Amino acid sequence: MAEATKAPAKAPKLADPMEASIDVATQEMIRRAQQLQIETVFDRAVTMKPCAIGMQGICCKNCAMGPCRLPLPKDGIQGEDTRKGLCGATANTIAARNFIRMIAGGAAAHSDHGRGVAETFLSVARKETEDYTIKDPAKLRAIAPYYGVETTVEADGETLDRDIDEIALAVAESAIAEWGKNGGELLYLDRAPKPLQEKWEAMGVKPRAIDREIVEIMHRTHMGVDQDYKNLMKQGARASLADGWGGSMIGTDLQDVMFGTPSPLQSEANLGIMKEDHVNIIVHGHEPLLSEMIVAASQSQEMLDYAKEKGAKGIQLGGICCTANEILQRHGVPPAGTYLQQELAIITGACDAMVVDVQCVFQNLANVAKCFHTKLITTHPIAKMEQENVIHIEFDEHYAMQDAKRIVKMAIDNFQERGAEIMIPRHKTKQIAGFGVESIQYHLGGTFRGDYYTLNDNIINGRIRGIAGVVGCNNARTKHNDAHIKIIKELIKNDVIVLTTGCSAIAAGMEGLLTPEAAGVHCGPGLAEVCETVGIPPVLHLGSCVDNSRILLAATEVVKAGGLGDDISDLPAAGSAPEWMSEKAISIGQYFVSSGVYTVFGYHMPVEGAPVFKDYLYKDMEKMYGGKWDCEADPIKHAHKMIAHIDKKRAALGIDKARERVLMDMADRQALGME
Repeated sequence: MAEATKAPAKAPKLADPMEASIDVATQEMIRRAQQLQIETVFDRAVTMKPCAIGMQGICCKNCAMGPCRLPLPKDGIQGEDTRKGLCGATANTIAARNFIRMIAGGAAAHSDHGRGVAETFLSVARKETEDYTIKDPAKLRAIAPYYGVETTVEADGETLDRDIDEIALAVAESAIAEWGKNGGELLYLDRAPKPLQEKWEAMGVKPRAIDREIVEIMHRTHMGVDQDYKNLMKQGARASLADGWGGSMIGTDLQDVMFGTPSPLQSEANLGIMKEDHVNIIVHGHEPLLSEMIVAASQSQEMLDYAKEKGAKGIQLGGICCTANEILQRHGVPPAGTYLQQELAIITGACDAMVVDVQCVFQNLANVAKCFHTKLITTHPIAKMEQENVIHIEFDEHYAMQDAKRIVKMAIDNFQERGAEIMIPRHKTKQIAGFGVESIQYHLGGTFRGDYYTLNDNIINGRIRGIAGVVGCNNARTKHNDAHIKIIKELIKNDVIVLTTGCSAIAAGMEGLLTPEAAGVHCGPGLAEVCETVGIPPVLHLGSCVDNSRILLAATEVVKAGGLGDDISDLPAAGSAPEWMSEKAISIGQYFVSSGVYTVFGYHMPVEGAPVFKDYLYKDMEKMYGGKWDCEADPIKHAHKMIAHIDKKRAALGIDKARERVLMDMADRQALGME
């Protein structure tokens, strides 16, 4: 009897590099990975399809009677929606529970980041570490009053500056208490415009303590607890505000105090920043506590001399994700790429060490690293990998420089272990980064006014149509960087100035949009004139994803400067997350909506299977907070939804008509400064 022949195994489906990304460097590295038969996220996105019911937000797995799936009927809802889970939970309840659990996950991630920063700052204040110091005492004095901390003392009839160490300790102790205090509300809520605070009060969504709001979501969404989608979203709004006006904002402020408040600087972006004749260290994740020390260690003469002993010309540090943004905005260290490029940095063959902390780190990095000499090093106690080839060096802020030098030395020692095949894409782009509330005030407000007057004036006279925040992740279900870039270009073409953070900021840098020269190429005439006059890019890089709190404060400063309404919801402004993928994005989106911002997400939103709940987010929330959700996958339509909203707000303010330019003499300017 003839032996049966086996059918030949089908070749695995592979991503088309041209369809996977708009970035040439990324396309080159996808091809290289496929030639080496190394699987990447781009290939996995082709072979693994998403769950259609889960995407619609109507799959409940909160108890062991499920998962309960409530697909929409093919002909839509006709009459009463009778879909129910085993316990009777409706599609609206299930979608709302899933949605606010995403808020809880995102708020927990941002706020735990902030907690780590606050704990390190407490160590600094207590003089328990010598490696960190207070680099921006002026910012410490500026934020101290929000914590109820006095910055001056009375002595012998004189008002004197209080000792900075005393201020630091009092601020640190007050900040730490924000995570678990009993009674009261978050202190930073007082930074919001008064009308917005009054809305929060009326809606009953003022956060009490950061951890409490996250825990309450988990309780409410347990089987058999909160079953009213409106009441569930009330807690979702409260937890999101605990993120945006709490954990994230505290983290950003205390990082500025310890590491220095960013100011504009020049750097580069993309995989081409890696150097074949240098030791290449890639830091990846979201917390700057260790990366700050790695920057210092890699620039120390001791480590540079050691690298030369091992045959390298120097040490090239690069970043992925928001750790990249943190060290970029303070030190000019160039980002090697966005979230989806993390595997590709190793596939160059030139990455001697990849050092990761928390959030957005692929477990598959370990599998990719096995194919090369790269040392993959985890550093955080809550973020380990199961693979044997991963090295864990637990970071301790009390021995920060010691830990950093150990890691840098390990990378240097690994330089000589490289294989013969190195392929670093030659693509990199110049960028200007490091903007913040203070630097925007300097560039667009000026030292004369000391506020955002010039920005407001140019919005009122129509040169700047409005403000857009374009932020967030990449998503392997969408074309890498495509939506970010198309939306940003469409906005600035229509005279909308863009504030950007996270991987969106890195994408903009890779595309060359973070330079003043970009204004003349891509902007409408009004925005181009402002950028040329002031010398800024039309797209301002404000930092990492916790630094979205900077956008909230910048919007508040615009309100304070006057002429554009009394609340954030009055501003000609809109928010966007074109390629979102993480729970953090949902938390960010909700705290912007709850703060009065029209917020558009790309790709999809996990609410399509619950039309009533969707309408609540997309329509009813605007009546409550002044902001609302929206979703549009098409980048150009997405941008024009934002522009239409900006134009609606301009009309409501009565500034929809261009105004004649008035040249002012010194007497006019002095008159403007009078109360």
